[in-house]
Amino acid sequence: MPTPTLGTEAPTVPACGPNTHRDGQGGSAVAASETIVMAKKKQARKRLRILKLAEKLGNVSEACRRRSISRTQFYEYKRRFQTHGLDGLVDQSPIPHSHPQTTPPETVEQLLALSLEHPTWGCHRLSDQLELIGVSVSGPTIQKILDQHELGSRYARWLQLETQAAEQGIELTAEQVAAIEKANPCFHERHVESDAPGALLCQDTFYVGHLKSGRKIYLQAVVDTFSSFGFGYLHTGKRSMHPVWLLHKVILPQFKEWGVPIGTILTGNSPEYCGNETHPYEGFLSYHDIEHRTIEVPPPGTYGSIERFRRTIINEFFRPIFQTIRSETAITLYSDLDAWLQYYNFERPHQGYPNMGKRPIDTVNAYLKTVRSGA
Repeated sequence: MPTPTLGTEAPTVPACGPNTHRDGQGGSAVAASETIVMAKKKQARKRLRILKLAEKLGNVSEACRRRSISRTQFYEYKRRFQTHGLDGLVDQSPIPHSHPQTTPPETVEQLLALSLEHPTWGCHRLSDQLELIGVSVSGPTIQKILDQHELGSRYARWLQLETQAAEQGIELTAEQVAAIEKANPCFHERHVESDAPGALLCQDTFYVGHLKSGRKIYLQAVVDTFSSFGFGYLHTGKRSMHPVWLLHKVILPQFKEWGVPIGTILTGNSPEYCGNETHPYEGFLSYHDIEHRTIEVPPPGTYGSIERFRRTIINEFFRPIFQTIRSETAITLYSDLDAWLQYYNFERPHQGYPNMGKRPIDTVNAYLKTVRSGA
């Protein structure tokens, strides 16, 4: 195609004939389209006049000064006119309809599968691995794709693996299991497991706050390791009758209602739990044929279930409530604690082990249904 000269302008051709009839929405659309076309042609002719002015003056700088543009703009207009003619002087859309470097869908699928297969790998290692099979994707692009699919962090990838294992029954590799157990705090705490509600309970006493009088408030807590079902009782001071009261008034009646026995209770070595055969707590467990096990000192991770419950109840119940009120007596907190325990056990989904997104009561009911059906 011959290079355009500055003396050549394309004739203006009407977009429609003089007798074309326009009415309604169709006429409005046509009129708007014509307006855009005419504006673009006006812009092109204006820029062409700048090129002509520079040719007439023989001085590019003077032409740019008169038309208030930079020399860079002038030479860009000149290059575009020489290459594309008058159409080249019209600004084009800066965003193309399709990007030639868009990652193909099949490559994205390969990448996502590989990231879940090896959840601990970073974006550059994934890039190197894909390169071995002839797929070239840069590390920053891989990170962008993972972020778009909510897999941008190792935490997100092992959480996705955990979800797939629970919902789809996929079999995890040893590497995937190791990644999940390393990242998930619930797995850090899961050193003692049980195969039924009541088979193993954890019990502990811990400080949660103080009253206006300054007296310390303690929570007597019990957690079922099979379902994470939690029980609590508030009291002041530490006496051996407090853990017995919770077992007698709350724990035993609840497991009797479910129709499952209590096998073992794991506690610390504090005096309120340990003693000779005349000790109230030891005597109570012996009378009900419940095995008593204690943790060693210093406490190992076998106490994880109760520790997890302690952190949750302090963060979600005691800290908020002590920031708003300061109780005169522990009794005023009982109803609030009961309401929170109802929420924790019957309404709140537990994301970690052993419930995996279910409520504690769901885990208990699922076991009871299995037992009653004889499966």
